[in-house]
Amino acid sequence: MRRSASKTVAGLVVVTGLLASGAAEASTGFEYQSLDGSGNNRAHPDWGKAGGAYLRVGPAHYTDGIGAPFGGPNARYISNRVFNDAGQRLSSPRGVSQWATAWGQFVDHTFGLRVGDPSAPPGGIPYDQKDPLESFPSGLDVVPFGRSKPIDGTGVDKPREQVNALGSYIDAFAVYGTADRLEWMREGPVDGNMANNSAKLLMPGGNLPRRDARGDISTAPGADDGAGRMRGNGMVAGDGRANENTGLLAVQTLFAREHNRIVDRLPKSLPEEVKFQIARRVVIATQQYITYNEFLPTLGVHLKPYHGYKPDVNATLGNEFATVGYRGAHSMIHDDIRLKVPASRYTPAQLDALRAKGAVVKLVGDTVELTMTAAEAPFNPDLFEELRLGPVLQGLGRYPAAASDEQMGELIRSIPFSVPGTTIIFDITAVDIERGRDHGMPTYQQLRATYGLSPKTSFQAITGEATESFPADPELDPGNEINDPDSLDFIRLRDKNGREVPAGSEEAVTGERRTTTAARLKALYGDVAKLDAFVGMVAEPKAPGREFGELQTAIWQKQFEDLRDGDRFFYGNDPVLTMIKHKYGIDYRQNLGDVIARNTDVPRYDLAANVFRVS
Repeated sequence: MRRSASKTVAGLVVVTGLLASGAAEASTGFEYQSLDGSGNNRAHPDWGKAGGAYLRVGPAHYTDGIGAPFGGPNARYISNRVFNDAGQRLSSPRGVSQWATAWGQFVDHTFGLRVGDPSAPPGGIPYDQKDPLESFPSGLDVVPFGRSKPIDGTGVDKPREQVNALGSYIDAFAVYGTADRLEWMREGPVDGNMANNSAKLLMPGGNLPRRDARGDISTAPGADDGAGRMRGNGMVAGDGRANENTGLLAVQTLFAREHNRIVDRLPKSLPEEVKFQIARRVVIATQQYITYNEFLPTLGVHLKPYHGYKPDVNATLGNEFATVGYRGAHSMIHDDIRLKVPASRYTPAQLDALRAKGAVVKLVGDTVELTMTAAEAPFNPDLFEELRLGPVLQGLGRYPAAASDEQMGELIRSIPFSVPGTTIIFDITAVDIERGRDHGMPTYQQLRATYGLSPKTSFQAITGEATESFPADPELDPGNEINDPDSLDFIRLRDKNGREVPAGSEEAVTGERRTTTAARLKALYGDVAKLDAFVGMVAEPKAPGREFGELQTAIWQKQFEDLRDGDRFFYGNDPVLTMIKHKYGIDYRQNLGDVIARNTDVPRYDLAANVFRVS
């Protein structure tokens, strides 16, 4: 039997080896996709490569045309008055499940990661402890914020551009990572030589490895710990952010198991590296297939028909998408992660252990409802192991995601971080607004024009509400309504069938407040032309049959079409996948429920046909 030979061409690994079944031998060569996105486009091998600049759809928007951000209302001030949900849970009226946020984050950690600028002076978003709408005392007078690192040579005599640390393609980077992480994660020695590693990923007990899995934690890959919030040793995946929450850990674990499941189905006679690359090829295609055939359609993001690979399409991730469009999905994250599974999934002792790890446990008939609060869900791999993979994956489909709108829960808006001697508050929404200014994002009106959408002439035209004036309401402070906490009161809530429900109801999907969003935006900005793109985008009403408004939908459509059409290895353009199916009977065409059932103890019939919809 001949040994496989390999060579590198324009950043790609081309391997010629045996892809034979049994005694039948057929020498077949296929190209291995690079880990960093380089070489995907043969004519432009740096398109989509990790470490390059985000691509702009429209011109940068800086006060000096180079890199000085435009100002605007204080971002935390906006967050308290526009994004503050006042503790009222509103869920997706279209029944989109928590899987949308778990999968969305998994994809995000595959193709995008901004880099901080170490040379920038310390800064932050001013935090007014005396703001009448401020509910959270902080030990700092700012929300921590720093500028993004510019691409070398930009921001001096030409517009500042920002670094994307990851390759732009949907290529399961979150599963495999960089070469050094990958060698540590593969079974076998860690000696700088990937050739002597097993095809399988290291998974003790069927879980992602902890950082002490190989003994010396000082040599383990890093794991983001949320500024010291990690409970126990972090789990290691291709992307260092895997421990951010229970749902994300579950998806990362699922696809590491899927990789090993595929390896087990391949002939033992194949070289380990060939088996690894076949499994990786199928996992990448499966991630793409689920994204384009379940995730996007469920959200109402419908693309133009696919007509094959287009080498003139630059698939590099867009700055407008990464900085504005994709960040809008933050509104779909509830303050907690909730699971509902048969009570038989846990023994009384296991339920006690879950309570001890911070889960809220509620028995309802023959089901058990588990809630991981904002305080307990993040950076808690110990809790995830107690929950076990199957119940988490099953449970994510049993509760709806939050409604996609301008209202954000406290898990997003007011995250407490303990530092020596005090607690500080971090606000992702305020950072989203400020990040748009840092990256030179166009205004809301300019961004609509960039995506071919007509302008909006008033704030009420943006939100679709009946008025942009404050009401004559005795509960409000006349002339100072924008600073009156009563302005955020919900006066009417409705469920998915349009029926009124009481305050605090978890059946609510829409709500009417004492003041309109349009009125508050007008009081904050005064002029539609000054509105931040992120704020205007999430304030738009949902387009018919869609989870998003008009602008967010347009941004997603263009980006996901470019990621598809400009990817030479996209599943619809990859003959190697056909060969793998023909030779080994392994098909990437699985929906997410199929992947769950094949890698856990959850039967397929106990999952919805489309797990992105609440079962």
